[in-house]
Amino acid sequence: MSDSPVNDRIQSEISDTDVVLFMKGTPMFPQCGFSAAVVGALSQMQVKFKGINVLDDMEIREGVKAFSNWPTIPQLYVKGEFVGGCDIIKEMYEAGELQKMFDDKGVEYSS
Repeated sequence: MSDSPVNDRIQSEISDTDVVLFMKGTPMFPQCGFSAAVVGALSQMQVKFKGINVLDDMEIREGVKAFSNWPTIPQLYVKGEFVGGCDIIKEMYEAGELQKMFDDKGVEYSS
């Protein structure tokens, strides 16, 4: 699937924006608790991010799972790199590791 239009779209999204969250729903209206938890952590840090609603596009919903080799949604990408899903993001946030990663990658946020 490496040369598919879906992979190209996903690559374009994560290349064009520093912080991208593939999620169910939108940042203003998450449609699952896991997506809401990640949006909550990012919002607490006041980091600018782009939410991509996988419920609007089944190709993206399935494609992003193959792209990252990660079976669940949400999925967070920072500076083009896959970071993880809900549990990983929550743990990183609570341990201060998410903030450190943003610092290391030059992503602006408020603490």
